[in-house]
Parts: sequence; C-alpha cells; structure tokens
Amino acid sequence: MREEARRQWNVMTVYERFEHVVALVLSAIIAVIVVVALLQLIRVVFVLLVTQSLNPLEHETFQLVFGMIMTLLIALEFKHSIIKVAFRHESIIQVKTVILIALLALARKFVILDPNSSPEKVAALAGALLALGAVYWLMRERDDCEAKREHERAAAETGREGPRTG
Repeated sequence: MREEARRQWNVMTVYERFEHVVALVLSAIIAVIVVVALLQLIRVVFVLLVTQSLNPLEHETFQLVFGMIMTLLIALEFKHSIIKVAFRHESIIQVKTVILIALLALARKFVILDPNSSPEKVAALAGALLALGAVYWLMRERDDCEAKREHERAAAETGREGPRTG
C-alpha cells in the first residue's frame, strides 16, 4: 500500500499533491471532531444513565441522543468521502455523496425537530427531502445504467454474455 501511494505521489501534478494534502488535513480535522463528538455522546448517555433519566421514548431524550448519533454518522460519511479523494479512489468529491450527506442532515433535522414546529416548516423540510431523494435516486439509476453498460461492454469484449437481468 505504501509503495502504491509513493508511486501515485510521484506522478501527481503540484496541484494534485496540494489537493491530496488538503484532503488529508481535512480528514484529520474531521477525525478530531468525530472523536470529540463521540466523547460528548458517551458523556451525555452516561449522565442520563446515572441520573436514570435515559428514557428513549421521552421526546427530549430521543432528540438529544439520536440527534448526536446522527451528527456523528454525518461526520463519518463526510470523512469517508474525503478519504476517497485523498487516496485517489475518486478524483473529486462526488455530487451523489454530497446529496447523501444532505439527506442525512435533513433526516437528522426531522429527528430533532420540535413537535410544535409550524406546518410550513415541516412542509418545507419534507419538500427538500423529497427533492434531494429524487435527485439521489436519479443519479443512482444513471450510475447503475452506466455500470450495466460497462459490464455488457466488457462481457462482449471477452466473448461472454453477462448475467441477464429482467
């Protein structure tokens, strides 16, 4: 792995090296944020357990704990997308990943939403969630079609037929 990284570094342009270093620094910063957020989550859950007020069915407790968990999941997904760039698995941040992170953030917003929120606010969030969901679905469909075409092209080049899907 180290040899592969060294070989890739040698063929990178100055800007690609800059991009790589920035991605690694961002990844490290997000890792620190994830660790701090995880420690805060552990502290909050521990305090709730000690005071025996950890009742996930209680709305405020549910909002607090699961909001923090979802924040961690969002940060981890964000870090994962940066790591893919840093290790050259993908050349740029993929729009599909950004949309996925936005969907997670909106889902988190629904979890922590005040039950007394206005219907207009709920409708606006639902509309944004539906729009992002539709865009994500369309992008996934496009990627699936491209992957299927690539598979069929590779199978045709080797003289084999790919598996048939209905």
